[in-house]
Amino acid sequence: PRPRRPVWYRRQSFDLLVFALLGAGLVWIAVHGAQSMGYRWQWFRVQRYLWRIVDGEIIWGPLIQGLVVTLQISAIAMAIALALGLVVGLMRLSGGIMAGIVSTAYVEVVRNTPILVQMLIFYFIIAQILGINRFWSGVLCLALYQGAFASEIVRAGILSVRKGQWEAARSLGLGRLDTYRDVVLPQAVPLMLPPLAGVLVNLVKHSSIVSVIAIFDLTTQGRTIVSDTFLAFEIWLTVAALYLVVTLTLSGFVAWLERRVATG
Repeated sequence: PRPRRPVWYRRQSFDLLVFALLGAGLVWIAVHGAQSMGYRWQWFRVQRYLWRIVDGEIIWGPLIQGLVVTLQISAIAMAIALALGLVVGLMRLSGGIMAGIVSTAYVEVVRNTPILVQMLIFYFIIAQILGINRFWSGVLCLALYQGAFASEIVRAGILSVRKGQWEAARSLGLGRLDTYRDVVLPQAVPLMLPPLAGVLVNLVKHSSIVSVIAIFDLTTQGRTIVSDTFLAFEIWLTVAALYLVVTLTLSGFVAWLERRVATG
């Protein structure tokens, strides 16, 4: 049979149209709000906070420097969160009493308390006891927070593998580790990727919370520039655009990886 054409509201062109309309609406709200306040746009002053050219050499501005710090924090925290999510997810499925208690307590405490409170407790109490600096305090707190959500995705992905696959692996004489590595995880990973993409995008957005402990990330740099120049609209819209570029790029990469895994 000939494949059915998607209905009009499921076509990619419709999604692009809706995205364009929403973007135009947000721009109109910003412009109208600024006009009603008598605000004078000064976009020409923004470039110097992104980059400058001095004697033929590019000097990166504070916003780009903050973006680099944000990317560093996010990349390291992502790696730790994914590893932690895999370990904790397997602990919750191990059947061990202590492993189950520790992993469940970790997930429930982290998921049911605000990340701002966790950041303050980690930096002002735990980091001071262990001698951890600000940068790693922010990284580890973000990783612990997102790792709790990643562990639930890992656990759900593993549980979604059919029982017959486990029985077939046992009938072939595979051990528990070999079963996970060769049978279960290859089938569970494609199911985990879409929700894990949301976790990673949230991690990038939540990385702005490190500004409360005086790490000079993108949000902190933007706040400093606004307090010095009063370019509130221009700077914060630029900061939002930079975050949007990062998160859309990450979402596109995960979508590409999902297709590769599905066809692999």
